[in-house]
Amino acid sequence: MMTVQASADVVIVGGGIEGAAIAWALTRKGVCNVLVLERATIGSGGTGRSSGIIRCHYGVPSLAVMAWHGVQLFTHAAEILGVADGVGFEQVGYIVGVGPGDAAALAANVEAAAAVGIDTRLADPAEVAELWPAADLADFAAFAYEPRGGYGDAYRTCHAYLAAARQGGVRVRQGAPVARILTSGERAGGGERAGGGERAGGGERADGGERFDRGAGPGGRAIGVELADGSRIAAGTVVLAAGVWSAALAAGVGVDLPLRAQREQILLVAPGAPVGNVPVLSDLVGLQYVRPERSGDLLVGNSDHSRPQWVDPDAYPGAADPQYVERAVGRFAHRFPGLPEVALSSSYAGCYDVTPDYNPIISATPVDRLFVAAGFSGHGFTISVAVGELVADLVVDGDSSHPLIPAADFRLSRFAENAPLVSPHPYAAAGQMR
Repeated sequence: MMTVQASADVVIVGGGIEGAAIAWALTRKGVCNVLVLERATIGSGGTGRSSGIIRCHYGVPSLAVMAWHGVQLFTHAAEILGVADGVGFEQVGYIVGVGPGDAAALAANVEAAAAVGIDTRLADPAEVAELWPAADLADFAAFAYEPRGGYGDAYRTCHAYLAAARQGGVRVRQGAPVARILTSGERAGGGERAGGGERAGGGERADGGERFDRGAGPGGRAIGVELADGSRIAAGTVVLAAGVWSAALAAGVGVDLPLRAQREQILLVAPGAPVGNVPVLSDLVGLQYVRPERSGDLLVGNSDHSRPQWVDPDAYPGAADPQYVERAVGRFAHRFPGLPEVALSSSYAGCYDVTPDYNPIISATPVDRLFVAAGFSGHGFTISVAVGELVADLVVDGDSSHPLIPAADFRLSRFAENAPLVSPHPYAAAGQMR
């Protein structure tokens, strides 16, 4: 019989940017007995490989609002999070360019975003040419411009969230991989209460003397986790925020999270001449995005998700493939023909935790007091502060507190209901990834 060795009102599985944002948001709702468990080191998963784009141009209205919350946080991070040097936000602006077939969708998405207060507008080619003088814009039909967009540092932001959360009482354990979720059923012994015996938002005891169950099927109640070393932590609530690794843990208690790891490759390109503090350019004709690096290089990412590369998130090549580099350099050369002596500085690869509709799951599950925040499909950095707020709302109050961010949009059950979260105005070139 294994004795419970620790307890918390809320255990968050995953020390990436979403887990960190959730921990901080919980403290702001008065839930301070929170333990974050990270299997390796803070921000060492997808967070550390984020390209850091900050934009509000989303076809799904609730995502656009969530991203706008992010812009406010990133802009005022020094004051809000108490980090003297901010979180590395460079407010260089954000431009989206589309071809003729997507001009109407672009205008509709800009209109919808502006209607909820987002600072965005259509821009004419002459303005974009002035902002990005090295770009050949001939094959674009329309542009949108967000002057308050840009890029940031997801790793620094993750640590800033956790520093603020620790000020509120949150504890963090690194090198603590979770092996399984514990549910009511199999007695663990020990009799130690989690967080004084009250569960966050529910008023029910998370008692260390409850029976722990290996999770034969969905249902029951989450009352803790077991680590890889066999130790057990009792909890009133468990939040899975471990990216694609959340799926295996959920499966252990009979919950199906439709998540896969999609490998994405990033190039760092030396432009051969200074390009200045140019805006982020989302090229939905060439299906690439480009942003400046503080070093003077340009970061070049992929927007073509028509042939995803599914991989094992624990075993995939960490640098770009030669064939990918060849294709990406060709697209880059087409868009920036005037840059002299362009050279590849380096490359890396990371993984998106992808859902079938390329939108996140932020939801309760069939297991009582088990919540999930995963499947961010590349959107997680920009919307992280709003993700934290939404999860904290679900844990404490059972629903979203923001009328423009309905919890139902991100419910897990939408996949079983065949009701994916999709854009009303998708782009033919980029599909639902937008």
